[in-house]
Parts: sequence; structure tokens; C-alpha cells
Amino acid sequence: MKIILTAILILGMQFCLYPQDFGLKFSGFVKNDFFYDSRQTVTIREGHFLLFPAAKNPDSENNDINARSGFNFLSIQTRLTGNITAPDALGAKVTGMIEADFFGNENASFIDVNGFRLRHAFAKLSWTNTELLFGQFWHPFFITSNYSEVLSFNTGVPFQPFSRNPQLRIVHKLGNISLTGALCSQRDFTSPGGSVILRNSSIPEMNGQIHYEAKNIENQTGLLVGAGVGFKMLQPLMSTQKGSAKYVTDEKVSGVSGTGFLKITLPFLTYKIQGVYGQNLFDLTMLGGYAVSGITDTSRNTVEYSTLNNLAVWTEIITGTDIQAALWAGYSENLGSSDQIAVYSNQVGGTDATIRGSDIEYLFRVSPRVVFVSGKYSIGLETEYTTAAYATKDISGKLNRDTNGKITDSERISNLRVLLSVILKF
Repeated sequence: MKIILTAILILGMQFCLYPQDFGLKFSGFVKNDFFYDSRQTVTIREGHFLLFPAAKNPDSENNDINARSGFNFLSIQTRLTGNITAPDALGAKVTGMIEADFFGNENASFIDVNGFRLRHAFAKLSWTNTELLFGQFWHPFFITSNYSEVLSFNTGVPFQPFSRNPQLRIVHKLGNISLTGALCSQRDFTSPGGSVILRNSSIPEMNGQIHYEAKNIENQTGLLVGAGVGFKMLQPLMSTQKGSAKYVTDEKVSGVSGTGFLKITLPFLTYKIQGVYGQNLFDLTMLGGYAVSGITDTSRNTVEYSTLNNLAVWTEIITGTDIQAALWAGYSENLGSSDQIAVYSNQVGGTDATIRGSDIEYLFRVSPRVVFVSGKYSIGLETEYTTAAYATKDISGKLNRDTNGKITDSERISNLRVLLSVILKF
């Protein structure tokens, strides 16, 4: 931490010495969250990043161990952003950003509690109609001009795509139309097995989008509509093993994803919606992943894979300025696979390690909020009612799902989170 703060101080002094060439402007916020859950939940980082309610966990007398409430108070979302300007290069305006917070990186022993972690780090070249971005930034499916503005740190996950990726991104503008292309790797948000299985495929994730945006500043109205498509290939294994013998393998799993979105801005109201269909969306903190669809060579234990597919949609209505009221809602469904699933890989404690929510048929969430704003200070109250339809079990104890991974019978489990958020921006 001392090294990081010293580096920031030295960098700031350098910018002060050369104000005609460089600029560094700090901004950010201090955020304190106080929340209560009506039952145990599936979360990231001390319950802060809520995904969905935990499944039933019966004891010896068939009492649900997870049917217990809980709370937490946290300030680890507090954030520091440094916006950088630099001398022009290659005829382009040069800007950049470094952003970090205190969310840390969750692990079994919480060694990194309150850890100062990197969020964004990029440099950008901007010409009249074209922009080039190099570095870590939001995944292209996280639409920065049309994302969920909920108070919860989950930002609408697992209905809203959520990931930050090292990438190369180009944006070209043709009037009101913008064309975007991106090549991405993985770092903090990875596919099952870590970022190495994308790297070993030798092909970065590819994404393309088209946006149409029209604004009328005088009337305070606007329209944004767009669509995008992505392609991702993984190589889960470099070798297989049969007895004591090892064999090189080159089996890969690939998936195609698409998104569409709409934002309407009026003087008194903002409406947003985004839909996502995806094959293997695990790395976007959504439902899905991949599984083994068959064994192609029993003498070598060589396998082939299939993606578990997901459909998600979220929508939001926001109104007000000093007193803001909003309603957010989302739905996500496990569509199963287009192939029959032979093996749910690496099952750990009943959970499929390569699939998020393989025992969930669908999820939905309703989240109203009200925020009181006074200058740089705001206080918000938000509730999240999230329901997960978990697969029931047959008489033999197996989950009720078909051979393609689609849930055939389920029961609803719900959680109510009440969140009080206090934010000071600077």
C-alpha cells in the first residue's frame, strides 16, 4: 500500500512540474453499505456482491440450514480514479485512466482484506472520428452508456454482464452511428479454470458492436439503440491421462453471444433495457459455462465439450434529480445445451465447477430504490427481492434435469436484501 501511494504522489508531482504537457485529476467516492439478507446467499466478497439466494441445505431433521438471515457493514467499495491527459501523439488527443478500489481479491484465508486492487488502466488515442483504447476496461457487453444504476455493488449481476478485461478496442463514428471492435483477454473475471484456458486457445475473445445515438441537449432528450456479437474459444485441457500414461489434447469449446439494448432519455424519466443471449457466459458473472458432452477416445480419455447457454434481460426506469426514484427488474433462464451432456465436469460439493447455476432453472429480481441527493452527498435505500428456481431431486437423489442440462422441475427460493448506502463523491 505504501509503495502504491508513494508512486501516486511521485506521479502527481511530475504532472505538477509539467502542467503544459500532462494532467492528472483525481476523483472518486467514499461509499458505505449497510445491508440485511433474509436468508443465506451466494455472493462474492463477504456478502457484498450478491448473486442469488443459496439453495436449501437440509440438516438431519430436514430443517433448512440456509434459511437464516444475516447482515454486514462494508466500506470496501470506496474508489479512487485518476484521469490522465498527455501530449498529443500521432495526430490524436491522448488520455488515460487508472482506477482502483479497496475490494481486494477474495480467497480462503482473506489475506487480501481491504486490498487496493486495479479496476481500470488504459490509454486512449482520439482522432476526429476514431478512438483506439489499449488496456483494462469494461467488457464490450457492459454498455457504459446503458448500464444498471442500482445501488448494490452487483450492478444487476447475474442479469447484467459484468467483467473488466485487458483489451484492444477501436471505435469509429459515422454521424450518429458508432462501430466498435474489440479483442479481449481475461484477468480478474475468468472462465472456469482461470484465464489460462482462454490464452491456451491462442485466440483472444472477439467482439463487434453497432450503436445509434441521438441527443437533443436543449430538450434534454436522447435515444440510444444498439446490438453486439461476441465469439470466445477456450481450451480447458492441455493433456489427458489414462492410467499412468499422458496424451496431448487439443479439444476446445467455443461459444457465440449476442446482446441488444435500448435507452430512452426524457426530461423527467430515463428508461433502459438490455437483453443477452450467450453460450458460456461464466466469465461475465452470469449463469452458464461448459461441460463434457462426450468421450471421443476412451483409450486416451479424450473428451469433447458443449456450452451451457443462457438468456437474460434487465430493465430500469429512473426519475427525479434531488430525490431519485427508480425500479429495476431482471430475468435470467438456463437454456441448457444444444448437445447431450455426458459429464458435469469437476463436481465439488454438488456444484458443477465449470458452470454457474447449473442447478437453477431461472432467476428473477425486482429492485426498487430511492436516493436523496444533496451536492456531492447522497443517501439511498434499496431493496432486492431475488428468486432462484432450484432443481428438485428425483427418488434416487439426482437433479431433475434432462440430458441437455435443462431443468425439468424446480422450486423457488427467495431472498430479500435491504440496503442502505451512503456515498460522498469527490
